[in-house]
Amino acid sequence: MADWDEEVDILVVGSGAGGMLAALVGAQGRAEVLIVEKAELWGGTSATSGGGIWIPGSDVAKQAGFEDDLEGAFTYLRGLSADNVPDANIRAFVDNAAPMLRWVMNYTPIQYMAFPYPDYHAENPGGSPQGFRTHLPLPLDGRALGDDIRTLRFASPAASLFGYLNWHFSETHEMLYRSKGWMRNLAKNMGKYWFDLPFRLTSRKDRRLTLGNALTGGLRMALQERNVPVWLETPLKELVREGDRVVGAVVTRAGKPMRIGARKGVVLAAGGFDKNSEMRGEHAPLYPISRYSGGVTSNTGDSIRAGAAIGAGTQNLQSAWAAPVFYVPGEDRGRLCTIERALPGCIMVNGRGDRFLNEAASYHIVGQQMARRHVEHGDADPCWMIFDHTYRQQFPMGPLYPLMPLALQKKGVRDTLKSGRTIDQLAGKIGCEPARLAATLARFNTHAAQGQDPDFHRGEAAYDKMYGDPRQQPNPSLRPLDRGPFYAMPIYPGDIGTNGGLRTDAKAQVVGDDGSVIQGLYAVGNNAASAMGESYPGAGVTLGPAMTFGYLAARAMIGSND
Repeated sequence: MADWDEEVDILVVGSGAGGMLAALVGAQGRAEVLIVEKAELWGGTSATSGGGIWIPGSDVAKQAGFEDDLEGAFTYLRGLSADNVPDANIRAFVDNAAPMLRWVMNYTPIQYMAFPYPDYHAENPGGSPQGFRTHLPLPLDGRALGDDIRTLRFASPAASLFGYLNWHFSETHEMLYRSKGWMRNLAKNMGKYWFDLPFRLTSRKDRRLTLGNALTGGLRMALQERNVPVWLETPLKELVREGDRVVGAVVTRAGKPMRIGARKGVVLAAGGFDKNSEMRGEHAPLYPISRYSGGVTSNTGDSIRAGAAIGAGTQNLQSAWAAPVFYVPGEDRGRLCTIERALPGCIMVNGRGDRFLNEAASYHIVGQQMARRHVEHGDADPCWMIFDHTYRQQFPMGPLYPLMPLALQKKGVRDTLKSGRTIDQLAGKIGCEPARLAATLARFNTHAAQGQDPDFHRGEAAYDKMYGDPRQQPNPSLRPLDRGPFYAMPIYPGDIGTNGGLRTDAKAQVVGDDGSVIQGLYAVGNNAASAMGESYPGAGVTLGPAMTFGYLAARAMIGSND
């Protein structure tokens, strides 16, 4: 079957970090590569993310003074991942993550720094309480992208200021605690944004690229240098299989079907089924509501279904990167709640007014506990973040900014925020019994005054402490809520994407229902079943494996062993 409308060596479906890196490695190996992207914007969920990657044993961590142990990293991941994830897949990630990052830093403008960001389960065997496995990208000047920057996805509202101003992790910390010079630096960055003329007259895009925008922007710059095209608004319709091999795909371009041959292989890197309510209901009933997902709207599982249609196996479709999220009416996704839960002066309660978890645990653990609680008891969708006036003045609560008068907040924020002069009044606003909420606060406050949480041990783990306020002692995550008025913001059991998908081997090759490898077909990122199973070992275990397996897939296709 050779009647192709277009033929290339490698066809990549999806323009997130895993797909673009696979394309880039292929192009560097002199392969002819094409990227097709369903949406009118490129970058996928990667562009909207924090851009962090979890990489054990990296060169930059070593330069920062952290001597990692790859065997310990494998032990840590193996202990957390699902039993049905092969050792070989975990080993492939652990062994190739650092070489992948070295390649990226050598062949693209992207530079990463290792951060003292503890693993989410640092107390487990092989975990790192010091961190230095999570890496974050340094900012890039987006002007190098030319007009392509206009179609780069905006950062998530949860990862930007006012929904348009990009910022780096260190700047978030500076703003959060309003440390010396924060206002000057904010004014400087806003000045650069507003006076980026004449570009500012025709686009809201911040050309100072940070976090996920820096990662995807840097990959696209490198792709531009190698003349790799990215076709937007070109969804995958089906894969073309001949015998035991995928030889191409059918896409839709300009409203017409187009057959594209792939001499070396097809890489599926089009995300999960975040926004497909039907697939969620069938496969992931613990996370049924698509609007709570932080994934982009184009993630509807098309390429997972296309793989299954030609005999690909699937794995762990019930799983998601669970997370507590805020939802602002009218927005197209949930806003991940990362930092706020660990800050002193707030608690989370269910619909009855009871605490039921350690608020400061990793967002994956909290999201899972919320989802399971709601299935079992029906009182955790929504839960409520309760905070006092002191917190309101000091810190953000999701989309609610501190210092800013309520009248200047977004309408959706004003509509969802509840307040009361007393706890009893607040209880009436959120529909729980005043005496029950008052009892919850009284017990919490009594122990928080001593820096203790005997019920859920908040603030004891290394990860809890990282997002706490170091000025609050003896426990940076605990302070009594004792100054009215009191506030409540609804928070929902959501996710940042699904993470079950096509079954793959240690080279990212898709494995069929019968256990045999489907030649010429690869899957990476949330298109594939995660090597992490249903766990979330640390910040960046979504993008780190996506990029590592994209790197391995391309090297397999071009026959590179160096």
